[in-house]
Amino acid sequence: MPYTSIEVGHMLRARARMLRTLSWFGLSPCLARWPACAVVVDGDRVVSTATLLDEDVRLGNIHLPAGQVELVATDHAYEGRGLVRALMPWAHDRSAARGHVIQTVIGIPYFYRLFGYVYAIDIPPALTVHTPPPGEAASGLRAARPADIPAMTSLQEAAQNRFDVAMPHSPARWRWLLVHAASNLWVLDRADTVIATARTTPPGHEALLTEATALDEAAARDLLRGVAALASNGQVRVVHRSGTVTAAAWQEFLDHEPRKQADQYYVRIPDVAALLDRLRPLLWHRITTAVIDRTDIVISTFGAHYRIPVHADGLGELVTGGVMQGPGAVGGAAAAPDHMPALLFGPHGIEGLTRTRPDVYAG
Repeated sequence: MPYTSIEVGHMLRARARMLRTLSWFGLSPCLARWPACAVVVDGDRVVSTATLLDEDVRLGNIHLPAGQVELVATDHAYEGRGLVRALMPWAHDRSAARGHVIQTVIGIPYFYRLFGYVYAIDIPPALTVHTPPPGEAASGLRAARPADIPAMTSLQEAAQNRFDVAMPHSPARWRWLLVHAASNLWVLDRADTVIATARTTPPGHEALLTEATALDEAAARDLLRGVAALASNGQVRVVHRSGTVTAAAWQEFLDHEPRKQADQYYVRIPDVAALLDRLRPLLWHRITTAVIDRTDIVISTFGAHYRIPVHADGLGELVTGGVMQGPGAVGGAAAAPDHMPALLFGPHGIEGLTRTRPDVYAG
């Protein structure tokens, strides 16, 4: 077909200007690999597009192959014709063929629920910096270079290891982030060693600091001070990852306003059995750590149930069964299918969901 990545890019940028909601992170490198990008064409004109990214989602110590649906856009004149509805099955089929056990997406409120996605993972809030850290701007702040990728990866791993759920950048993603113009990637040096890193919006946009990580609190304060000095009006917002070195170092400099609107990643689980099977080592670790004595694990989604035998040396093979309305009678837990993503990947756990969802309860 007579279309190019440039044409797709022009449509995405035009769509971003109209909606003012498309992520400022820019075009994906996968546009250069056509199998990862699908388009709808009208003659030789690209009128709708979607991309599927290969991702690695870590849950505990288990790495799960995942697909992220991204860069979904439709020409304004072609809206309301079901073009994205036609693209989503392509994305899910490709994801299955790639061996992904979950899919994720960030997007229009409610819309992706139509395709089996559920809100599950909280997105950290962006907080306003009311006063930058005192002192001179950090002299070691500079644009990142390809040679910095190992150090940036190490710093991000140290920050993400504090969380049960993470989706780290792949080496290819790091290389792309270095060269595209839709965000800026920074590092902070101390004695020729990278001690902090972050991304910011490009000049001309509201200053937003995200994916910040630092070796220590002094480095974190230097990083924030340096980024604030670069902002044209001195105003900066930061994505606040609670529990990290940067969050602790910046606590006194941020306006901690109550969150007015929930913001979450969508997650889709196409096959509960396949995902639970992948998670057996993690389930075994948690059973042994909590010293739970039981002969099997039973999880019911009401229309089906999943039984995993517990042996002395590990978990046995998962067995899928039919309808189980009352798993509590056999010591099992229950979660409606549309609560499984929040149960497995969300912050509340089964006890938290049990308090707010009648169709979730522990055995």
